[in-house]
Amino acid sequence: MTMHLRPASLLASLTLLVATAAASSLRAAELTIPPIPYHQRTLPNGLQVLSVENHASPNVAVQMWYHVGSKDDPQGRSGFAHLFEHLMFKSTKHMHAEQFDRLTEDVGGANNASTGDDVTNYFEVVPGNHLQTLLWAEAERLSNLNVDEANFKSERAVVEEEYRQSVLADPYGKLFNAIDPNSYTVHPYKRPTIGSIEDLEAASLQNVIAFHDTFYRPDNATLIVAGDFDPKQLDAWVDQYFGGIAKPAAPIPQVIAQEPVRKKNLRYTVTSETAPLPAVAITWLIPPASVGADSIPLQVAAALLSQGDSSRLYQSLVYRHQVAQQVGADADGRVGPGLFSAYAILASGHQPAEAEKLLHEEIIWLATQPIPVVELDKVKTQLLTSELKQRQTAQGLAFSLGQASLIAGNPERVNTDLAALQKVTAQDVQRVMQKYITGAHSVTIDYLPQAATAAPAAGKGVAK
Repeated sequence: MTMHLRPASLLASLTLLVATAAASSLRAAELTIPPIPYHQRTLPNGLQVLSVENHASPNVAVQMWYHVGSKDDPQGRSGFAHLFEHLMFKSTKHMHAEQFDRLTEDVGGANNASTGDDVTNYFEVVPGNHLQTLLWAEAERLSNLNVDEANFKSERAVVEEEYRQSVLADPYGKLFNAIDPNSYTVHPYKRPTIGSIEDLEAASLQNVIAFHDTFYRPDNATLIVAGDFDPKQLDAWVDQYFGGIAKPAAPIPQVIAQEPVRKKNLRYTVTSETAPLPAVAITWLIPPASVGADSIPLQVAAALLSQGDSSRLYQSLVYRHQVAQQVGADADGRVGPGLFSAYAILASGHQPAEAEKLLHEEIIWLATQPIPVVELDKVKTQLLTSELKQRQTAQGLAFSLGQASLIAGNPERVNTDLAALQKVTAQDVQRVMQKYITGAHSVTIDYLPQAATAAPAAGKGVAK
């Protein structure tokens, strides 16, 4: 690929060199971060339990992470994992519908849930003296959920309305919803997490029951408790409420599809009836999050490109050239192959090709030209600060532990990743950029307002 260097005056270049040299002598010392003293155990039925005792506040976070996400949706039934994110708040054998809200919100706590490509997690925070109740409730909806016709139809309607709001009504919802389907060819990551109205309408109650029986089981779940609790009492309650839930005899289905290496660049066009201006997105395949030596520098690279108004993409596309009103980059690490992406939503009077050219210029510049020490240290400090800030709460502490265990593949990553982040060098960033981005093939999605084009139907690829 031809290297495009952005214009810079001699004075600006000399100023940058001086600033870099000065910063290298003032580089901040590496922080020694105390490890999170988590406890890990596995019940005979396969339930993994992770806990962190922390009495900084009188609250406790309870999280159930199920090892099932949109990649596990049945063929032609996208959105099942997302559907269960909603169904789990309905009735059980011993709880009325929405009673989970009463057990949390009515005591000053909160609850919510989310669905991803690899996991579905349910999370609550309550005063510590309500821990026992929450453990009982989580065990109850794991083992005694009412998956009936009424609950299925009501929550399917909720999910379909969420699709209409976040994908169809949002002017750029179709763009971001098109990234996974167009970026993967074989891996089930190509199914969008939110699902589709057509797939949900085609589902039957028996399909839903089978999905629940297959994936909602103790040996496919991780319970995380963080905050104000007594460890011995926690273990006793976990044994009492979860220990008697049987482990099914059938094996848990595993995704075995291997996404092939891209052999060529591909381009797709997606049109929108509601977008006022065009946009463009570019993706590259990256390794699983478990490959920390690569995934952490890729996160730093994405932050260098897009973190804040001083980032490279913002300064180039929004400030200097004024071709875009919004830009972003992300290193989306997953259990399987992830995605590195960059996008731009155009400013009035500009077209995707202009933004695409500038996106590539900034990416090539980052991969090949010296990275100022002061810029690298700033971004690493931002990432480190964000993670440390999250860990100040019981809920954030539990999330960090869950991310390390279920996505990165090892709970100990909660302690090693921050040290690894501080050690990332400019050479590390450029190594992964050259290996996975500038040295690999990309998928480009042109997003065009419907009235402005007679483009091919969404998803039709053109090799280049």
